Amino acid sequence: MFRSLSGLTTRGRCLLAAGVAAAVCAVVLNERDLLRVAVFVIALPLLVALFIAASRVRIGASRKLLPERVSAGSAGEVELALWRDGKLPAGEVLLEDGVPYALGSRPRFVVERLPHGRVIALRYPIQPMMRGIQQVGPLRATLTDPFGLCEFDRELIAHSRLVVVPKVVSLWGLPSGAGIGAGDDGSVRLRAGQGETDVVVRQYRQGDDLRKVHWRSTARRDEIMVRVEERPWRGGTTVLLDHRAAAHHGTGPAASLEWAISFAASVCLHVRRAGHRVRLVTEHGKPLADVPGDGGEGYDNVLLDALAALQPAHQRDLTTGHDPAEGQELIAILGTVSNQAVTELALFRPRGIRSLAVLLDTPAWSGGVSAPEHRAAATEESAALLRAAGWGVVVAGPNTSMPQVWADLCRTAAGRGSLIGGAL
Repeated sequence: MFRSLSGLTTRGRCLLAAGVAAAVCAVVLNERDLLRVAVFVIALPLLVALFIAASRVRIGASRKLLPERVSAGSAGEVELALWRDGKLPAGEVLLEDGVPYALGSRPRFVVERLPHGRVIALRYPIQPMMRGIQQVGPLRATLTDPFGLCEFDRELIAHSRLVVVPKVVSLWGLPSGAGIGAGDDGSVRLRAGQGETDVVVRQYRQGDDLRKVHWRSTARRDEIMVRVEERPWRGGTTVLLDHRAAAHHGTGPAASLEWAISFAASVCLHVRRAGHRVRLVTEHGKPLADVPGDGGEGYDNVLLDALAALQPAHQRDLTTGHDPAEGQELIAILGTVSNQAVTELALFRPRGIRSLAVLLDTPAWSGGVSAPEHRAAATEESAALLRAAGWGVVVAGPNTSMPQVWADLCRTAAGRGSLIGGAL
């Protein structure tokens, strides 16, 4: 009973108070007609409250996300359908859908009359600015009786899952050279022979086939050197994403981590759509999203969903302990890295296999950072160490466009490939 009375509106409470006052006056003045009016005025809001509380939900609703997977910074839409189930008349309905702050303002709709047997369609826009897994809902309705005396809140629809994937930028071109830029699919390469730059050689032994003599190494060492047996290896490209919280600066959509994640998604999808194998690993060297290279239409969604749910890692420094690319060509997207991490990363990379890095100038992503000159110098020092180890390096800032970074990386790969070839 008391729960039902809690749903009385201001109009209903005023009417109930007026009825009580009229009843008191009727008793004092001994007016039976006024007492009859007072009883009716008191009974009306009470009966309405009891009826509304005891009745079942008289309206139904559904929610549809258009689309269910939206890119950060893009516009989406939510479609609501509302209908009345019961035959009893429905008064004013106030709808409010729970929308996180990251998706925009919370929408509210007022439906004055909900017709029977007809669906009312309602729409409102959303524009997520930050990647992640968002929950839309619940959809709550405030039901009011036709007299406006009583209202109750009811949940019509629970939560709906919205995946906000990182923004994917269109890229052009591929790094030239063997692997992803030579016109083959990179699925099988030979680590020796046929003019490869990373030939594995050893000293000549009696009985070796003279056709396997590597004349360049023989001339350099002044002794006969032969190529070892050709060993096939699994080709492709590995993209390493450094998502440590300590390696990045900035907050929200403008953080360096979000730039790195968006660039990693763009590179993976670009290389994949060019017909080459690609795998994405974290700074530990563990795969984040590894789809077999035999095709599959769901690769884009698997990769983007994994990146949408990716959270910053709490590891302080970059430590792999092995070659993160497992013999493949490597494209590393790095934040702030120490000299020890750079040395370790270069140590486990085989010589002659292309290694490229996009080094983010992370202090530039946050304003008011103390000693920016020192941090910028640290970024250049890391880039110099990687270049000295034979890596192609491009330094990127917050104002650098991703297509430009990719184009510079392709040119760096071409120059680095010719340099290595000339060294032999």
